Amino acid sequence: MKALLLSLLLLPLSALAQAPVIQISGANFRPLPLAVPAPLSVDEGGKKLANDFDEPFLFDLRASGLFQVLDRASFTADPKEGVTAGSINFSRWADVGAESIVKVQLGAEGGTLRGELRLFNVGTGREDFKASHAVPTSEPRQLAHFLADALYRHLTREPSPFLSRITFVRKAGSNRDIFVADWDGTNARALTSGGIHLLPALGPDGLVAYTSYRKGRPDLYAQRPGEEASALVQNGQMATGVAFSPDGKRIAYALSQGESTQLYVANADGSAPKRLTDTPFGINSSPSWSPDGKRIAFVSNRGGSPQIYVMNADGSNPRRLTFQGNYNQTPDWSPRGDLIAFTARDERNAFDLFSVEVETGKITRLTQDQGNNEEPVFSPNGRLILFTSTRDGTPRLYVMTKEGTNQLPLPMDKGGGLTPDWAP
Repeated sequence: MKALLLSLLLLPLSALAQAPVIQISGANFRPLPLAVPAPLSVDEGGKKLANDFDEPFLFDLRASGLFQVLDRASFTADPKEGVTAGSINFSRWADVGAESIVKVQLGAEGGTLRGELRLFNVGTGREDFKASHAVPTSEPRQLAHFLADALYRHLTREPSPFLSRITFVRKAGSNRDIFVADWDGTNARALTSGGIHLLPALGPDGLVAYTSYRKGRPDLYAQRPGEEASALVQNGQMATGVAFSPDGKRIAYALSQGESTQLYVANADGSAPKRLTDTPFGINSSPSWSPDGKRIAFVSNRGGSPQIYVMNADGSNPRRLTFQGNYNQTPDWSPRGDLIAFTARDERNAFDLFSVEVETGKITRLTQDQGNNEEPVFSPNGRLILFTSTRDGTPRLYVMTKEGTNQLPLPMDKGGGLTPDWAP
């Protein structure tokens, strides 16, 4: 991050002041037609790592929903064209419909991979933005995410999700293991090995909380990659569905006993639990915190069928939010505060994704007629949604915009993914 800030500080203040800011949402939003030629290399080291950089860089830009990344097969410019304004034939790029061009130059020396990104405006023929960064040669994907994030920040004045982390469950025979990965599902690292571990949630400083059957019943544990697991909730009852508060100081979870399931909050280490709901013979589950930590969305069947409710974080003033459908579940509250995404079963008994406006209750359908789509979770900036889909036959992770557009599978290793969570 310091390197990025230094790179930005090298820009003239006038260039930063005049640079356009893309408004991502709104009825008039149109993805920016962007030409991204293959990265150029200044040496053999950069050439060898160019493909490892290029794949994640292109995926970041395509998945953002911000750009219409043009097909390289349509390019008519010289592939060896330079990376400065004076060396670019802008009319060639205008001919293929590009409004902006991103040029990247790579070089590797002494175990370090360096990348420099330049953004050009095709209409004016001017360089609008420049950023550079260096990583070990073993991490070309991290360089790609960093430069994509720099471009995203420049054009939107907000952070991208490209430097964030996700967690998810992967099935292998009878085992269910927790993995932590880069935002696009790559570089996945197993947190558990063997057994049944479910519903992971990302907390502060890489901490992952999850439900585990390692002692034969569902208890809550917390763990960081490479460290041993520690118990959060072990009291002889069924504890599931943990969620960290936005400040990471509290957890919310469901506790089942007999024929009822109630919600609790506790300190992040599981101490000082407090019961929030009290519906005899009712089920309350799947807590999700509002971004200010003052409210919790959850699922309850107190009205007869599972629906999405909202209550204060102390359990007061519960309010039913969804009235359409008879089986709504897995709410996730957007970091922007305005929407809650959830899973619903439709009239064909298929599961699809919807969002509901917290204040008005307005419902928007996000997926339809493409297998079962479940378990939505917002990106840290609230612009994208990660979810599980069976549209290709087996469950795997997909990403889309919060409006439901631009649905893409993550380029992760084979093995699929379930119940994702997403955090900075």
